[in-house]
Amino acid sequence: MLEWKDGQPFSSRFGDVYFSTESGLEETRHVFLQGNELARRFAAMQDGDSFCIGETGFGTGLNFLCAWQLFEQTAPPAASLDFFSTESFPIDDVDLRAALALWPELAALAEALLASWKRRVPGWNRWHFADGRVRLTLAIEDVELALPQLQPCSVDAWFLDGFSPAKNPEMWSEAVLAEVARASHEGTTLAIYTSAGWVRRSLQTAGFEVKRVPGYGRKWEMTCGQFFAPSPASGRRVMPRSALVVGGGLAGCAVANALAQRGIQVTLIESAAQLASAASGNPRGILHARFGAGMNILHRFVLAAYGHALALLDAVLPVDGVQRAECGLLQLAATDSEAKRIGKLATQEWPPHLLQVVDAEHASALAGLAMSHGGLWFPAGGWVVPPAVCARLAQHPKITLRLGSEVTTLQRTANGWRASGEDFSIEAEQAVVCSAHQSKELAQFAALPLQPVRGQISVLPSTEASGKLNTVLCAEGYCAPAVDGEHVAGATSAFDDDATDVRVADHAENIARLSAHMPALYQALGDIQPASGRAGVRCSSPGAMPLVGEVELGLYCSLAHGTRGLLTAGIAAEIIAAQMCRKLPPLPADILDALSPLPRMGRSGSVVTPASNGGQQ
Repeated sequence: MLEWKDGQPFSSRFGDVYFSTESGLEETRHVFLQGNELARRFAAMQDGDSFCIGETGFGTGLNFLCAWQLFEQTAPPAASLDFFSTESFPIDDVDLRAALALWPELAALAEALLASWKRRVPGWNRWHFADGRVRLTLAIEDVELALPQLQPCSVDAWFLDGFSPAKNPEMWSEAVLAEVARASHEGTTLAIYTSAGWVRRSLQTAGFEVKRVPGYGRKWEMTCGQFFAPSPASGRRVMPRSALVVGGGLAGCAVANALAQRGIQVTLIESAAQLASAASGNPRGILHARFGAGMNILHRFVLAAYGHALALLDAVLPVDGVQRAECGLLQLAATDSEAKRIGKLATQEWPPHLLQVVDAEHASALAGLAMSHGGLWFPAGGWVVPPAVCARLAQHPKITLRLGSEVTTLQRTANGWRASGEDFSIEAEQAVVCSAHQSKELAQFAALPLQPVRGQISVLPSTEASGKLNTVLCAEGYCAPAVDGEHVAGATSAFDDDATDVRVADHAENIARLSAHMPALYQALGDIQPASGRAGVRCSSPGAMPLVGEVELGLYCSLAHGTRGLLTAGIAAEIIAAQMCRKLPPLPADILDALSPLPRMGRSGSVVTPASNGGQQ
């Protein structure tokens, strides 16, 4: 728990201050920035280089903001910074804002962090700053769970910044420090504000050469160290210069944007005459994060994807009530199975900005209509216009669109990959396929277990009564609040059906779900006659996990997002960009392994490990 003493944040849980009462800012600069010689190392970077800092204990984010500030002041403009940190007990929004207000010179950076902070979820979070040059990966979980999921040899410098070893010994255990060493490479440095002998001895056992140096303020000594054990990861990271992305839906546009942000020239190829012509073309889509109390790998992935999607939308499609609305979303306990799932989730602690358990009375007040059931309230949920998301993602100077071009062949070349069609042939160093179930028509993806799933939405005229609906309602179906006199409701699900005709029977199914689970809304709609509808074909895979990652050297895929594409396309793009550029992934290793397409193609393999830049010594 955070308390305030003499205007400074204090942890009552650990009985320790978050930073020096003399000057937290100068302490961070002395201990962590100077202790790791970051000014010199950032200045020595070249365009395309990436530097990775690892931290134990995010706290107020002061260390991150100071590293970000120094990076922008000293590193070349086309270099990038990855900052990985862990935090078991995140500070709430109000206290974090108050803590960061102590350092006015960091105000602009602090505001950017606070904007992302409201999107945090338990588990791993990935946020972008400085036009994509700075990436923060924050694992909101115990350090002993987070560090084993880091890629080996991925960190160039460590900020070891748990509370005092005497008051928080778990943060400084031999097991934790061994994981710090595993994620290090030859030349990785570290800095710690403490000089406790047992900490130094544990680091030496883990493979670090350490020394005591003058500390900050009243602390006479601190510890610096360097990892000298040989590691296979050495030399500069090599950035690809060009890439092909096949498929202009949410998955493809997200990948194209993630690669372009990293300086890669992208050709985005779409068979239709415009982007978002297939399953991503619905007039509205809802941000629906459904997960279970057990939090298995799928549910952990969905949770991370939800937080990432909200932050990504903040960057590309601000809330305007026309193309995006943050009206909240209610998951109703309208069936026995849903009531059981929600009941289990209700026994856990959740950040109130993420989800809240509500009864029927509270749900009714939120919805604006009488609800027969309570459920889960997602305050940041809502709806977006998927084609608008695709258009914004594709609006980047390094993305070239090639519309009306169906890729029929992918071939490896001496310099990378060639995509060919009836009247075109385009080459690039790397290629990413995001063309849903149609990917199976390419030889490299024929073995993937991809399945078409037809889904139809219904556009329903609103009435004066139904116009009172304030939020998205979800049960076995969903309905969004009216916009321009129309609700969007859906959606059916028919496996192994790739037809896109609009069917009367599917309209009836959508309406029947409203009647069964949202009776007040059904009655408010009156004599429902759908104004129109749209059918699209999603792509699914057994197990409901998307297929994301490298298929063979230089060839990647982002496929099988099913009904969750609005949530999962963005984080999938981050995974591919990280693998392609050999940089820190946005998710833990076990989730990356579960997403990998290789096992589901009957092939062995592992997620690409980021190579090191040798710490830019």
